[in-house]
Amino acid sequence: MKPVNRIVLSFVIPFFLAAVAQGDGFAPTGSMTSPRYAHTATLLPNGGVLVLGGVGVGGRTLGDAEIYLPATGAWTNAAGLDIAALESHTATLLGNSNLLAVGGFNDNGSLASAHLYNPSTGGWKKTGSLFASRHLHTAILLGGGKVLVAGGADDYDVTLSSTEVYNPVTGYWTRTGSLGDARCSHTATLLLSGKALVAGGEDYYSSIAIAGAELYDPATGYWTRTGSLRDARGSHTATLLTNGWVLVAGGLDKNLAPLATAELYDPGSGTWTRTGALGLARSDHTATLLPGGKVLVAGGQTAPSTNGDWSLSAEIYDPATGSWSNAANLGVGRYSHTATLLPNGKVLIAGGEGGAGAPGSAELYTP
Repeated sequence: MKPVNRIVLSFVIPFFLAAVAQGDGFAPTGSMTSPRYAHTATLLPNGGVLVLGGVGVGGRTLGDAEIYLPATGAWTNAAGLDIAALESHTATLLGNSNLLAVGGFNDNGSLASAHLYNPSTGGWKKTGSLFASRHLHTAILLGGGKVLVAGGADDYDVTLSSTEVYNPVTGYWTRTGSLGDARCSHTATLLLSGKALVAGGEDYYSSIAIAGAELYDPATGYWTRTGSLRDARGSHTATLLTNGWVLVAGGLDKNLAPLATAELYDPGSGTWTRTGALGLARSDHTATLLPGGKVLVAGGQTAPSTNGDWSLSAEIYDPATGSWSNAANLGVGRYSHTATLLPNGKVLIAGGEGGAGAPGSAELYTP
């Protein structure tokens, strides 16, 4: 998958002002100070949500950040921001409560830079740079507190197989084992065993979807192949369920068509099995594990229609039955947005491309 298309957007005020009934459903909350998509959203220790970077008005890559406060439903600009503009990056909350922003893409190309945000001071500082510039990669916090970055694409349109580990104590990166398959737009999930599961993805230049999956063992620093996905896919979601299995849903197939299929990974056997299909094929959507163990999938990019190629649809997956059911619709159709589970059990949906007002608007889902 190529970097986010630089589409010139016309941002307007959200047009979904009708109140949503109590219970399952979406309701509007405060709009962001800077409309954006292809950003990151991270839950901070104080319950606020830090949104960073992305693409804004006129296709301009953003370097600013803002924080959503659930108590007021308002956004405030994050203070002390001093980093380069970036999109298609990663943001990982460390064990010391700092946030690590890694890589990304801007007008200068793919980035190797990394920065730390301190929620206590509201300030940013540079930390050790990656060995390889990359965007559309993954980053996950390992059990020992280090951060594993895998794959992505570099400044020369080359899909990467290299992986690196960040040590918060030293502030430096070390090279670790390489993936068997170079990939970007994949998913990475920390299993209950402490190993990391990388699944699917795409070749950056050709956008050909990948079915392979691999496991990273922090104890050895090596990757080993595990069972392949039933359907090759990229730009999908992967969710760790409460039973330790991983739910993969949607994405783009080898023909760049949105998928409705979903699969379950069993860490015990290392195999994938099909589960109930989504009611709507979608990619670039979000998937959130709800407090009760069900999974909320929201929005996404769909096949072109009279309403555009974005979706208002939301669905709920029930692991007990292996089936999906319709949830209330989003107030605004969107994709390349973010979804963050808040401490109060609600889900914050923010930004994204799509319907009128999508890049600047935000919604709250109440289970």
